[in-house]
Amino acid sequence: MKLTSKLLQLGAAALFAFATPLAAEDWKPSGPLTLQIGFGAGGSTDTMGRVLANVIEENTGWNIVVENKPGAGGVAMFTGLSQMPPRGNIIGMGVSIPVLVQLVQRGDQLPFDVDSFDYLGTIAKAELALIATGDAPFDDLEGMIAYSKSQDGMPVATMAPPQVLMMKQTMAASDATFDLVTADGGAEVIKLILGGQVLAGFASGEHFPYLESGDMKVIAGANQTRLSYAPNAKTFIESGVNSYVDPIFFFAMTKGTDPAAVEAISAQIDAAMTSPKVVEIVQNSVKGSPINMGPAGTLKMMQDGLENAKVLFAK
Repeated sequence: MKLTSKLLQLGAAALFAFATPLAAEDWKPSGPLTLQIGFGAGGSTDTMGRVLANVIEENTGWNIVVENKPGAGGVAMFTGLSQMPPRGNIIGMGVSIPVLVQLVQRGDQLPFDVDSFDYLGTIAKAELALIATGDAPFDDLEGMIAYSKSQDGMPVATMAPPQVLMMKQTMAASDATFDLVTADGGAEVIKLILGGQVLAGFASGEHFPYLESGDMKVIAGANQTRLSYAPNAKTFIESGVNSYVDPIFFFAMTKGTDPAAVEAISAQIDAAMTSPKVVEIVQNSVKGSPINMGPAGTLKMMQDGLENAKVLFAK
């Protein structure tokens, strides 16, 4: 009896071992999936997320509903995601830097940390620019600082906490004054600039058509290195402000989600990266190619990024 029992146990274990990857491979959502985007409609995060969702629908037949959940650079959306039961039907899309900076600045007040999610992958790395209208009375950050001093201040649009911190560091380094206006995303930044409510603001791709038309110009690059599409524009660091951001667009689900769901969805995100539609929208949005770090790589990116954010933004 003992031998029979042992053989049965071994047989069950073998069947379970074979069944696990098959369950992941065969997993399908029982209803619609929801992709929650932590920024407003019309911005680069929103457009990339919607195209990716559309491609996954085409590839799988799944129904994916896209919702915009703007607030605090994606922190509001990830707060809600972290507190949901792990049902396996809600995907969050955000940008790394705003989340990491909030964790550094007020991590004790947030209901989540870097390890509160099951990560699915990434889609792109953004190049962030400080932009202004084409006829603005300055062409670089030093000129903008001088103009602000001559006017006793000027309005600048920001769409996430890291940009607020960068402008505050700019004020501290230069004694200039900037009135910071909060926007829900890059599309709103563009509207504020074109509407004359602000003279400058941050964008991560929404401004490309306006650069080509001459209606806007790059004032400075906010990444660690110069912008690939505007190599003559100096970075904040080169302009005397010791600050930069390297935003990465990523996907996550509530911690404890069914591993089969995580594996199946992350596999479909990866498969969508080769779609001409995704390649084109990423190129249009960030002037680069799709980048998928995968579940493990995305977790490591967030963990390493948190340490960098502590050094760069903890004040």
